[in-house]
Amino acid sequence: MANEECPCPCNIGDKLEYGGLGQEVQIEHIKAYICKPPVETDRAVIVVQDIFGWTLPNTRYIVDMLAANGYIETNVTVKYLKEQCNAKKIGVVGFCWGGVVVHHLTLTNPEIKAAVSMYGIISMSDDRYALKNPTMFIFAENDTVIPLEQVTVLEHNLKEKCKVDYEVQVYPGQTHGFVHRKREDVKPEDKACIVDARKRMINWLNKYI
Repeated sequence: MANEECPCPCNIGDKLEYGGLGQEVQIEHIKAYICKPPVETDRAVIVVQDIFGWTLPNTRYIVDMLAANGYIETNVTVKYLKEQCNAKKIGVVGFCWGGVVVHHLTLTNPEIKAAVSMYGIISMSDDRYALKNPTMFIFAENDTVIPLEQVTVLEHNLKEKCKVDYEVQVYPGQTHGFVHRKREDVKPEDKACIVDARKRMINWLNKYI
């Protein structure tokens, strides 16, 4: 889901033909995908996938892209990142269902240094505007799951109630899943939005982690 009220349309978009540069690891009772940058770092980002899970090539592509920008990337626990990867500064990124998880984490986990929620939103909780960490929200103008009215309400209330840095970006003409489920080489107008959204994601993480 991308919010509590409407089912997720994550079956739209493209599945990339991509193998990945990282490796699969077993962490207690779960499996995960991790990719480390070429140089030592104490910064890490947890990537929370959409409903297709951590094995989706599109998710691994985003993980590897973030790792190339200097982050240990994985969709596993904070404990593992601290104990096994020596991470001291941790952020979180999520898509669709994962974006809802990110919104929840930034409301409840003060250990997170920065968060980016893409087309995921908590819309039915009274305290959903009390963010504890700097958070960027990325939405699509033509998202059938998250109407612009919800985005407007979010932005209005964050302005009144949020005490940390936040940013809300809406990309014109785009649909649900565009950042990680659309190919960059099909429509020029899509590529500009995809590239800009990914750049903003990385810049936000770099600013706060």
